[in-house]
Amino acid sequence: MELAALRAFVQVAREGSFSQAAESLYLTQPAISKRVAGLENELAVRLFDRVGRQVLLTEAGRQLLPRAAHIIHELTDIRRELSNLSGRIAGRLAMGTSHHIGLHRLPAILRSFTDRYPEVELDIRFMESEKACQSVEHGELELAVVTLPLEPAALLHTDTVWVDPLTVVVGLDHPLANRRQVPLSELVTHPAVLPSRGTYTRALLEQCVSRYQQQVNCSLSTDYLETLKMMASIGLGWSLLPEILLDKQLKPLKVPELGLSRSLGMVTHRKRTLSNAARAMREQLLAEK
Repeated sequence: MELAALRAFVQVAREGSFSQAAESLYLTQPAISKRVAGLENELAVRLFDRVGRQVLLTEAGRQLLPRAAHIIHELTDIRRELSNLSGRIAGRLAMGTSHHIGLHRLPAILRSFTDRYPEVELDIRFMESEKACQSVEHGELELAVVTLPLEPAALLHTDTVWVDPLTVVVGLDHPLANRRQVPLSELVTHPAVLPSRGTYTRALLEQCVSRYQQQVNCSLSTDYLETLKMMASIGLGWSLLPEILLDKQLKPLKVPELGLSRSLGMVTHRKRTLSNAARAMREQLLAEK
């Protein structure tokens, strides 16, 4: 039974899609299909049912999935432990980060890291913080540098590296732009442009707003903060943005009830061995605190 076939099977099961699994593993869809078909032939069972565009696990697939994931994680840990014995900091480091952190927090760190450890091949994947945390939990990434979850999964370890203050902003032509301070009860009567529901930043805001028995009126949402900045600046609604993004196109508002900040930092798996390269990256990130 080939490890590559098990990896393909596990990824298809998690993504619910052969095409998305192929994208995640940097393979073609025919290559993924061939590996899964080979595994099905070897085991003499069907692992997936194709129902229209849906890909669903069969009973055999459901039985195999946790064991296949365990085998992959154990072999990966063995390889890392044996590689770490040499003390050499080299090889591939798969890590995830959000576009915002990749643009505004990581460049200097990555430049210093690559200068110090030229034998490390960085495999940096840009994705939503929530998906990056799931990828660490599933063993697809060694670490992630993201907006930290309010309640991390039990298997995840988080380290805060930066505290990211958040500010309520409006465009210069917004009805509230000439105000220095606005109560939350008035702010929420205006449409907002915010991160998508389910993101850590949106959850932080809604958790705070609900304490005052209020509710935001979100007219537009996206996971890209630069897009939110643009939408707020042209008057599509108020938004909640990191202070680092503020410029002359936006007017910050003081909302006494919303003194919010989010934690940015590193996510690793509690029960998996980090490679020497991942340990070096972790040390460099923690030095930023």
